[in-house]
Amino acid sequence: MSKKAKVWTIIIVLALVILGGAGFIFKDRLLASGSMSEEFDEPVMVQPVELQELGETILVTGQIIPSDEQKVYHEAENGEVKEFLVAENDKVEAGTPLFTYDDSAINSEYNKAVRSRDLTKKRLAIANDEITTAQKQLKDMKKNPEVTKEEINAASKEIVSLEMEIEGIKDEVSSAQQSIDELAVQKEKLTVKSKIDGTVVKVNKNIEPSENGASEPVVHIISSGPFKVIGSMSEFDTVKVKHGQPVVIRPKVFKDRTWDGTIESVSHFPEGDQGGMEDYGGGGGNVTMYPFTVTLAGDTGDLRQGFHVSLEINVSDLEQSEQIAIPHMALDMDEEGNEFVWVIGEDNTLEKRTIVLGEMSDEFAGIAEGLEPGELVVTNPYILPEKELEPGMIVEDYMNELEGMEDSELIEEAPEELEETPAEETPEAEAEDSEHDEAE
Repeated sequence: MSKKAKVWTIIIVLALVILGGAGFIFKDRLLASGSMSEEFDEPVMVQPVELQELGETILVTGQIIPSDEQKVYHEAENGEVKEFLVAENDKVEAGTPLFTYDDSAINSEYNKAVRSRDLTKKRLAIANDEITTAQKQLKDMKKNPEVTKEEINAASKEIVSLEMEIEGIKDEVSSAQQSIDELAVQKEKLTVKSKIDGTVVKVNKNIEPSENGASEPVVHIISSGPFKVIGSMSEFDTVKVKHGQPVVIRPKVFKDRTWDGTIESVSHFPEGDQGGMEDYGGGGGNVTMYPFTVTLAGDTGDLRQGFHVSLEINVSDLEQSEQIAIPHMALDMDEEGNEFVWVIGEDNTLEKRTIVLGEMSDEFAGIAEGLEPGELVVTNPYILPEKELEPGMIVEDYMNELEGMEDSELIEEAPEELEETPAEETPEAEAEDSEHDEAE
């Protein structure tokens, strides 16, 4: 065999030896990892029974509005605005003058009507004097035997004529007074007054009068009373909500603050325009939205009109309160459909406990009967058959979920401590390597 062939033979043999050794090492590691996975066993998990606030709630959104407001628009038939009597942020009461229209024309008509009425009253006074004199003369004529019957009849007819004239003058006075009253009403309208107690939030002095009316108010007032919340909810939520149900209001601008409220009303008629419900939590598709109103309680001084809020409405039949509750995953059911739980009692004894369910939430199940606060319930009951655990048996090893979380945190920190170990063993590793080289 040639020298070159020997070299290639040695190389092939060494390669096979190396590959074989690597295969055995890989196999050992694979078996080791498999045995570890087989040895892994899920522990019995427990959790202490606690008091939880239960009750079904629905979530909607809305917007804060004042409890009342007054928007005064320009009326073209009243002419131009003469003078503004309030400014923005002014506090006003019901009856406070806000602004006046130009009243020069109405004042002229009013004064003319007053003069006409006064002249008519003077004519009435003269006619009354004349009839009084005529009646006295007629009385004297009847006492005088020299006065003929024809003269007496003529005097009587004159009195009747004066009476008719007086009635006509009285009608003129009444008509003149009616005109004055109507002009007074029109004159009163030229001074626009507040109808509510509140704050002036807008005074627009640059609105031009138009035949179709102004699109923006000249003066806008919001009431000083508590705010309200308006919004809309789906048809599925309306059947759960009733008047007077409690509401928790969370303004988006205050992350850690809440206000209390109650349902004031839910309309029986849907919103006409479903496309405009985005601001109030509206939806689309085949869901109909209904407007609602919530009354706010307490001090609302930090809130402002237009704030967007989220609302939690308690629609549970029971009043929102703390109740004994356990996680849903702790519930178990027997062949007859009865609910029960597994409890680890004194001396770690496993007990099958029949319970009566109460209120439910998305995460917890309320327990009306069967458990007391502090008792340990098994939260993974499916593991008990695998561990062949039955009622009355001792559970030697279990883990509290809260304590388990703490343990996992410690395990995560462990690798940081182990990182120093390779550095300490480096000299020994170097010595072994040197001995190995000498042996070769």
